[in-house]
Amino acid sequence: MVEITFRIENIVASANLNADIDLYALARELDNVEYEPEQFPGAILKLKDPKTSLLVFKNGKMICTGAKSEKEVRRAIENAVKLIRPYIRD
Repeated sequence: MVEITFRIENIVASANLNADIDLYALARELDNVEYEPEQFPGAILKLKDPKTSLLVFKNGKMICTGAKSEKEVRRAIENAVKLIRPYIRD
């Protein structure tokens, strides 16, 4: 019989802030954000803790990658929202 082992390396999760975000200002003012709208419509936000990357779109949708547990996903999204909040348009 074959023994199978595995471990979770990468969870991909989506979230929605239901708000418009000023991606230009976000990228201009935060060092850990890359935004090149000619190449890709979303900004890339890289977090160190937890070590994840989030794709942030103008319409408030986000994709979180790199987390290894649901707990890390939640922390990453919560940390990202704290950084993004000043750039939400009314």
